[in-house]
Amino acid sequence: MALAILVEIGGEAKMNRRKQRWSKRIENVRWYIRSIPWQLLILIPILLALAIPTFYFGTHAGQRVLPAVTNYFYNLSGPPPTATPTPLPPFPSMLPQVGSLLYTVQEGDSCDEVLTFQMRMSDAGTIFSDVKPNTIKALDASIGRDCHSLQPGMVLTLSPQYPLIAFGGQVLKVDTTSPQQVLPTPVINVANQQQSGTDCSAGCQLTVRLAPGVQVHLSVQTTLPVKVGSWVWSQAQLARMNVKSFASYPYADPLATLDGMSLRACDLQVDNTHDNNSLSCNQLQPNTIDDDGGAWLFGVTGPGSLDHWGYSLHLPAGTRVLLWLTTNTNGDLKFEQGNPVFRYDEATHVYVRAYKV
Repeated sequence: MALAILVEIGGEAKMNRRKQRWSKRIENVRWYIRSIPWQLLILIPILLALAIPTFYFGTHAGQRVLPAVTNYFYNLSGPPPTATPTPLPPFPSMLPQVGSLLYTVQEGDSCDEVLTFQMRMSDAGTIFSDVKPNTIKALDASIGRDCHSLQPGMVLTLSPQYPLIAFGGQVLKVDTTSPQQVLPTPVINVANQQQSGTDCSAGCQLTVRLAPGVQVHLSVQTTLPVKVGSWVWSQAQLARMNVKSFASYPYADPLATLDGMSLRACDLQVDNTHDNNSLSCNQLQPNTIDDDGGAWLFGVTGPGSLDHWGYSLHLPAGTRVLLWLTTNTNGDLKFEQGNPVFRYDEATHVYVRAYKV
């Protein structure tokens, strides 16, 4: 009995302590609420009523304002150069012709010497080497003689190494060679750039008409936008003959035709805008332009071709020529008075010297 009484007393004591702690917490809350100024209690609902619509309005306004501001500064910095359309030049009556010239062996001549002095090929002994017999075999086939048994009076067929071609033509198709970059949001609406043409800064494959019924595939990399219908002026590296185990074979296929040929562009102009940042011809590998101090170029005289580059060639329009371009101090290829100039002889199908210099 006494034990039960003690347990009951202990339970009541615990309940009383719990009630006291709960009452104290309530008093603390009441005291905290009473300590808050009544002005603040009125201000909080007002601030909430203003903050919610302000946040909603600011979010939607920002989505419109940010792209507009970005576009403003983009336009302020200046748009990229665009190619201004010009009346298309006439297509040339003749197209460049791949070909060779003839040389008669002199006393004491060797293949290395002939190529070095007649074709200005400084690396002849490196490209064609007895260490690699397949290269000598390919050279023998090209010149029509065995290099190890040359005799005075023999006639050799000499071809220009890593030749270039100069032409103008109309763009029929533009294909990008790399995936288009996805722009992050917000999107900048640049209508002028979209209308000006395709971005070829990462590379494009152009289908270019050189003459009615003749098209080439021109690989370009340019900061100028290119569009269908533009007129391009270009010097390009001709496709070379594919020789097994001789990747650096320097000669073009004499039987190849321009129609359908794939070319790599250098010295590019779109309409009336020249791309000063386009690839230079000595950047198209392989080549020996820097070592040779220049390059051979196939072209045609006249307004639709070589006249564009301002070469002073005293030949009738429509003449197929092979000429030597000299590298200047800036690495650009220029024609200088006194450089060799050959014209294509339709009767013999070889290049002969155009005039004495």
